[in-house]
Amino acid sequence: MVQPAEHLELHVRVKTPGENAVNLLYQESGLSKRRVKDAMTRGAVWITRGSNTQRLRRAKRELQAGDEIHLYYNADILAEEPAEPLLVADVGEYSVWNKLYGMRSQGSKWGDHCTLARWAERNLRPERPAFVVHRLDRAASGLILVAHSRNTAADLSLLFRNREVDKRYQAWVKGDFSRHENPCRVDADIDGKHAVSEFAFAKTEDGRSLVDVRIETGRKHQVRRHLAGLGFPIVGDRLYGDAAHDEVDLQLVACRLAFRCPVSGELVEYRV
Repeated sequence: MVQPAEHLELHVRVKTPGENAVNLLYQESGLSKRRVKDAMTRGAVWITRGSNTQRLRRAKRELQAGDEIHLYYNADILAEEPAEPLLVADVGEYSVWNKLYGMRSQGSKWGDHCTLARWAERNLRPERPAFVVHRLDRAASGLILVAHSRNTAADLSLLFRNREVDKRYQAWVKGDFSRHENPCRVDADIDGKHAVSEFAFAKTEDGRSLVDVRIETGRKHQVRRHLAGLGFPIVGDRLYGDAAHDEVDLQLVACRLAFRCPVSGELVEYRV
């Protein structure tokens, strides 16, 4: 048995039908069975059967010869505790949440226990599956949708692709934005992809400005990068701004979502 590690990647082929995944990983990894089960619960264990790979959460799932079990173990990631989101509305086929700083929109091979989708799966009543429809930066907060059926996920995703969801943000930025063109439209590619944002001054306070934000596209870190490019980095932005001395987290909030509900057919609006 190898010595346990704080960070390891392991792939084990099942040779005998009926073998137990926890026992296999325990024998090969050097981790205790408790740590293996915890990793499994938190989404760091996967199973490949044929061409299909998915997370393996049930320790007692019956395995077949030829299955491959994957463990992606990172003690730091698995030790993270998710920030509890606030439920804004439960429509049944989808739910609306106020995501707080630090919670992720989607997981990775190293786990998904700190994601909004997994939180919704485990905490909504009645329980139901959860599907990611759109994303919000880990450092940002605000409104985000989670679908609870594949059909609704497809319907909501189509609305986002067709730009039929009105997404509004607010951000506190450094400097006096009132001196800038107002409203200010930024049409600047991000990572080679078309990206458009619009910023409107709201008020100034203590050397910083509150800015209303509307985006037409949804590129990675779009709002943060466009504002930094204008010379008005968001307060608390440690990636694109000078936030070394800021005592607050990223001051960017997704404050409004408006769209035609794929369930009722009515126009709906959610705000924080």
